[in-house]
Amino acid sequence: MKIKKPDFKALWKTYFSSINSSIRAAMGVGLVLMFVLNYAVDQQVDFFERLENRAYDARLTLTMPKKMDSRIVIIDIDEQSLAAEGRWPWGRDKLAALVTNGFEKYKLKVMGFDVVFPEADTSSGLAILETLGEGALKDVPTFKSKLDGLRPTLDFDAQFAAAIAKYPVILAFAGGNNFAVGGGTLALGVLPEPILAKGTFERPPKTVSIDGFSGNLKALQVAATATGHILPQVDFDGVLRRAPVFVDYQGSYYESLSAAIFRTFKDNEPMLVKWAEDEIEKSVTFSSIKMGDTLIPLDADGTAMVPFLGASPMFRYISATDIVRGKLNPGELTGKIAIVGTSAQGLFDLRNTPVGPVYPGVELHANLIAGYLDNTIKRKPNLDRDVKSLIVLAIGVPLAFALVKLTFLWSTVVVALTAAATIGINYLFWQSGTLLPLAIPLLMIGGLYLLNMAYGFFIEARSKRQITGIFGTYVPKELVEEMAKNPDAYNVKGEARDMTVLFSDVRNFTTISEGLAATELTALMNDYLTEMTVSIQTRRGTIDKYIGDAIMAFWGAPLKDENHVENALYAALEMQKTVKAIGPRYVARGWPKLEIGVGLNCGVMNVGDMGSSFRRAYTVLGDAVNLAARLEGLTKEYGVEILVSEHIVKRVPTVVYRELDRVRVKGKLEPVGIFEEIALKEELTEAELDAVDRFHRVIEKYRAQKWDDAEAIIQKLMETDPKRKAYKLYLERITKLRAEPPGENWDGVFTFTTK
Repeated sequence: MKIKKPDFKALWKTYFSSINSSIRAAMGVGLVLMFVLNYAVDQQVDFFERLENRAYDARLTLTMPKKMDSRIVIIDIDEQSLAAEGRWPWGRDKLAALVTNGFEKYKLKVMGFDVVFPEADTSSGLAILETLGEGALKDVPTFKSKLDGLRPTLDFDAQFAAAIAKYPVILAFAGGNNFAVGGGTLALGVLPEPILAKGTFERPPKTVSIDGFSGNLKALQVAATATGHILPQVDFDGVLRRAPVFVDYQGSYYESLSAAIFRTFKDNEPMLVKWAEDEIEKSVTFSSIKMGDTLIPLDADGTAMVPFLGASPMFRYISATDIVRGKLNPGELTGKIAIVGTSAQGLFDLRNTPVGPVYPGVELHANLIAGYLDNTIKRKPNLDRDVKSLIVLAIGVPLAFALVKLTFLWSTVVVALTAAATIGINYLFWQSGTLLPLAIPLLMIGGLYLLNMAYGFFIEARSKRQITGIFGTYVPKELVEEMAKNPDAYNVKGEARDMTVLFSDVRNFTTISEGLAATELTALMNDYLTEMTVSIQTRRGTIDKYIGDAIMAFWGAPLKDENHVENALYAALEMQKTVKAIGPRYVARGWPKLEIGVGLNCGVMNVGDMGSSFRRAYTVLGDAVNLAARLEGLTKEYGVEILVSEHIVKRVPTVVYRELDRVRVKGKLEPVGIFEEIALKEELTEAELDAVDRFHRVIEKYRAQKWDDAEAIIQKLMETDPKRKAYKLYLERITKLRAEPPGENWDGVFTFTTK
């Protein structure tokens, strides 16, 4: 028999392919174990946790019922109420009327207050009268008898307490950590009886703890049916998704406002609290609360997920003054739960939530109560570390080995089906009320796919070329080199980022351009823009665009800059110094000296590659950008070189500023404080610093409508600086306002109707 000669080439190819496949499989399993390791450590990677939070937000917003709940109403201390009843805080006689009408006339079942009352109400003047009765008028019998007769009508706290005592009213208390006051911790008012007394547990369960509180007056607290805390639980990314049902204060546990309202609504249904002990970690965690047929699952931190019904409003809002004055139809609120909160300007309790960045805090309590009523609180397993690890291993390990054997097309199909199955199973658990991880399994599936497709090298090379090509004309060469070292960290996709933006403009440019030949004007502008660009890029700024003689620049993108506000401020000062320095050179060439105005603002803005399919640019957009442009325009109104917003001043206090005004610029409803950036403190003389302080006194007197005092200080200032436009501007305003007084409620804000 003839023995066939071995095909060594084929054997080598098979062996090499096997080695290569083993390496790829090992790399895939290693990637899976990296994700498992994220769950094994106590502190998860922020990036992964942020992704899971985003995945939770997406599932929540996609599955919300988005239907208003008629069982719960918000009694709103709104602008209409303040206009009718006076500024907050109101006399508690009005709150007593609100409580009485709510139950007697409108037949509410429960009323809760998302407001704390730690101090006595002195608005009636009773305290002053009692002081007189104990002092100057103590020997006047008629005064004492009259006061005794008036006391019941003037003791608003007693009236409010009496109303609370008659009906199922729930009060609130606030709490927190580092409530420092006078060397100790804040403890205003009194707390209610704890729901779980100190000593209930041998080892304290893990939950939110506080070391200080702001409670209610004792008389009000004693009268209340129950009291709950209003402490929120904000995740590390600044979004409120959950709320602590219990807070721990000195070993005692206090229920939340929503739980207290619900328990009262259910006629004080007994609260059965379950907890679990981990003998390995020697810890205790709350697991759930049961009240009748209602089960409230708690996570490992003792918090409940807020079951948002939809974007605000999901509950009926009723103006508080309509309740106080009895304007609703009798019995209109029969059997309902009411929560008293506020939406008035300056009092509005806003929260950043998955369903909106400016969500009313009072609706958080309402959503939780609705969730208790419907048993829709999602369950986050307390043993989530093991559960999540098993999910990742069950998906990742088989996929890591399978992708090694598959072609590009089949790999794509398998990965797509695996991702779809993961999403589908996760959705089924979600609908049954259980939260399972989603973002990290999907991220791992995508990572395995990319790893096995071997695109890493090509993507990296292409990203470096894109970074150099896209940003090379915008930012300093040194920053491009930094970005090229880590191209994956930078892209041109739109994102919201905290940044600083600058606008500058040449004064009287139309006149200058008319006085120069075209070639001379071009040479002047090229030289000027080059000098300004150097000042900006030296301070790590990015040139957005040149708009004729105007410049737009920003700091904080594409390379993040923790000192973006400070760098922008220094760049603005250097621009002004450079303009003055090049003046003699321009005059020698027959060009005019230039003067520029600069506007600066910081805040969250959108940055990215924007435009049409024909032309695009890496730029910034947003209200913060628009305000900077308006500030540059206002430099001419106030006769200053650099104008910055109050947001800039708060971020960099090391620079000396002159407060100029509080204005409402065109296109914005909210007023903003504007300041002149002057210089670093060490660069100014005592006389210059004194002038700044004296002008700040002018602003103070002006806003207090003390026209004569303000005018006198300005006249003194003008003796040393008669040309300053801001002085003349305020003299003109004072003359007009003295003739036409603005009234007691004047806020001192000046509104500009033009850009």
